[in-house]
Amino acid sequence: MSRKVAFVTGASRGIGKACAIELAAAGFDVAITARTVKEGEQREHSSTLKDSDTSALPGSLEGTTAMIEKAGGKAFAVAADLLDPASLGAAVTKVLDTMGRIDVVVHNGRYIGPGHMDRFLDTPIELLRKQMEGNVFAGLIINQLALPSMIANGGGTIVNITSGAAYNDPSKPAGGGGWGMGYGISKGAFQRIAGFLNVEHGPQGIRCFNLQPGHIATERMAQDMVKFGFSPSGAPPAVPAKVVVWLCTDPGADVFVHQNIEAQNFCHERGLMPGWEGPHQMGQSPYPDLSAYNLQRLGRGEKLYS
Repeated sequence: MSRKVAFVTGASRGIGKACAIELAAAGFDVAITARTVKEGEQREHSSTLKDSDTSALPGSLEGTTAMIEKAGGKAFAVAADLLDPASLGAAVTKVLDTMGRIDVVVHNGRYIGPGHMDRFLDTPIELLRKQMEGNVFAGLIINQLALPSMIANGGGTIVNITSGAAYNDPSKPAGGGGWGMGYGISKGAFQRIAGFLNVEHGPQGIRCFNLQPGHIATERMAQDMVKFGFSPSGAPPAVPAKVVVWLCTDPGADVFVHQNIEAQNFCHERGLMPGWEGPHQMGQSPYPDLSAYNLQRLGRGEKLYS
């Protein structure tokens, strides 16, 4: 039987890069996509209409490819843009043609650009549409193309990297420690996808999980988001990546298909990353993005996961 293949979006840096590497170490061959192919490429990545920022962000598909191969996996990189449906379709088709199958999809990529940190009255409706396109419809396009391969091979796993913004109100306005409406409403819509796929395709062996990473210390968090009131510190990207691997490989993962999984607490309670002290020791709020329901459970002394 051929090795299973994982397809990870937004894999040039951050959580996506970490997921690709951890999946390779767990025995997967990994296809990756993002816009940045080579280190040092420049493009607009300012989160607000008020400024422009085309400085290069660390990371690239070439860099992640080398790390996948170092971890023991076969890598296949293909550039795509979440706002370009044709490029997404071409990317999935190339992966299937080249690697023969897709068993896992990790939806990590999201819209990067103005509107993310702008307040509602300052945000053109077109930018709200772009965030819906990048954060919701891009994933749906990939799913429609990848699901037939999964079903034909007896099943597969889809992991949606979601956000506390999908179900929590910001404590501060956008640009001052909170996030823009486009990010919240698009992540809220994205959060609803898993349930439908589980109901419609669960009998065919498809499992779709919502994984909320919490505050993660990514390259872009350090370079871009500090000026908007966000701390550069946080959990390592490997924390949600370890949970992704567990969901894709552990027989006990099935019971979590209808839950919202808080990655940092899940990882810490299960000891998936030995040596990591957990969110309490990260110099941040221990549960920054927990839903109100899970905060109540913690207040009663319950474990979130058992």
